[in-house]
Amino acid sequence: MSKRLHVGNLSYQTTTRDLATLFGQFGEVLDVTVITDRESGRSRGFGFVEMDETAAEKAMAQLDGTEMDGRAVTVTEARAVSRGTR
Repeated sequence: MSKRLHVGNLSYQTTTRDLATLFGQFGEVLDVTVITDRESGRSRGFGFVEMDETAAEKAMAQLDGTEMDGRAVTVTEARAVSRGTR
């Protein structure tokens, strides 16, 4: 089973390739997304990484609070977002 991780406090220059390389040292990365602003295309400073549950646990323990591109990144388990009705 896979687990989706939220990666926060990213540099605006961090790419999906950077995240895949960083997290890849803990196991196979299934999916990587860096969230960007729709209008400017610029990174919003966070993203998601999906990987095997065991590898994700290791990555979360080892990478949370470490420095990447000059910033201390946060790595937590992603929570499902419920969409409310309007």
